[in-house]
Amino acid sequence: MRLLNISVIAALALGSCASKKDVPATTGVESWITTGDRSSLLQKQNTPLHFSTAMNNNINIVVDEQQTFQTMDGFGYTLTGGSATLMNGLPAAEKKAMLKEIFSTAGNGIGISYLRLSVGASDLSAETFTYNEMPAGQTDPELKNFSIAKEMTDLVPMLKQIIAINPKIKIMGSPWTAPTWMKDNQAYRGGSLKPEYYQAYARYFVKYIEAMKAEGIVIDAVTIQNEPLHPGNNPSMYMTPQDQANFIKTALGPVFKAAGIKTKIIIYDHNADRPDYPISILNDPEANPYIDGSAFHLYGGQISALSKVHEAFPNKNLYFTEQWVGGPGNFAEDLKWHVSTLMTGAPRNWSKTVLEWNLAADPQYRPFTPDGGCTSCLGAITIDGKTWTKNIAYYSIGHTSKFVSTGSVRIASNQNDKIQNVAYKTPEGKLVLVTMNNSPETQTFNIKYNGQVVSTTLAAGAAGTYIWNSKPRAK
Repeated sequence: MRLLNISVIAALALGSCASKKDVPATTGVESWITTGDRSSLLQKQNTPLHFSTAMNNNINIVVDEQQTFQTMDGFGYTLTGGSATLMNGLPAAEKKAMLKEIFSTAGNGIGISYLRLSVGASDLSAETFTYNEMPAGQTDPELKNFSIAKEMTDLVPMLKQIIAINPKIKIMGSPWTAPTWMKDNQAYRGGSLKPEYYQAYARYFVKYIEAMKAEGIVIDAVTIQNEPLHPGNNPSMYMTPQDQANFIKTALGPVFKAAGIKTKIIIYDHNADRPDYPISILNDPEANPYIDGSAFHLYGGQISALSKVHEAFPNKNLYFTEQWVGGPGNFAEDLKWHVSTLMTGAPRNWSKTVLEWNLAADPQYRPFTPDGGCTSCLGAITIDGKTWTKNIAYYSIGHTSKFVSTGSVRIASNQNDKIQNVAYKTPEGKLVLVTMNNSPETQTFNIKYNGQVVSTTLAAGAAGTYIWNSKPRAK
């Protein structure tokens, strides 16, 4: 039996002075492992794990369901326009199997519960577009030409199939740019939204939400602007914190309220090196009431910056909405970083979501927009004609999404430098511990719960998820 590839239980007898009445018996623990060498890929382990009252000198990860934190909205990806096109191009049988494996928890499914969409094109679309473009020199402040027709070929059909598999999936919309006639440079890349079009742009959001709802697609939340401090993407748009505050308090918030729109308004949607950006907007007493929370990426800064925003505004929510994997990638190192930094780090810093970047790309990382699109974004899956394969982001997200359903609550677990971890209690009464052996050596450690321990072993750089039934605390 090789310790590097499987979890091993040190089955220990109950102490002679303890009785079942003193310490309630806890059912067995399921474990699922992914190793850096790919010998195990989100694989359920056959060796049974059982709790015991006998103690040892291993590292203890103490799980305490009595201490609760944020409620989770979900885990997933951005379903870019390019992703939708590639997925929709698969043969019918292959497409059906793929969607079931990604969006269902049955069998090998990883149960993705949250998707982010681009409102109009992102830089991983085949071309640039918005839902209300006009010929050069013309404007349309009444939005008479608004249309989501470009999404009816691939994105909307794919979303309908996804919702049929998971009707409870949550969906966020994020624009990369406003229609170009609303911008001071009248271009897809860069430029800023002109204040005279604040009202029109607010109504643009309303029309988008209503158009998607007419197709049976509920937009749970929108961010104001993807990466507002990065005007170099194609498309993109620059927005200062004051721009966002003014837009929300004078246009978007009141327009949503007047239209009866319940979609959440989320600010920032950019890197963790600027927690001052959302804090300054939340400090505006007129903008604040309309705002649900703030969204972050991690191409700069530290994940702990999310906690700074939480400490400043504990009544506002936090969302982690994007992180890429640069192709071709390094599976072992990417697994270690994404699980330890994002999958455990973001929730431990109050995030309600963890979303990796694009769901799908082809072997050449296409499609992407010309002159400003991402040319090396590795999808969670690669679609090559009629076949698809899984990449690192499939497993990093899957280690949580398969087991932690929407509505799960993060609970307390002590952090350890060698075994990074985060714990949850699901609505079904399951406890879930997601771990990463962040050390260069195999580690044997205990999961300690209600005065009992279960011992397990993780290879260096391996991810492990452990699931067991919640039990009443001993009295």
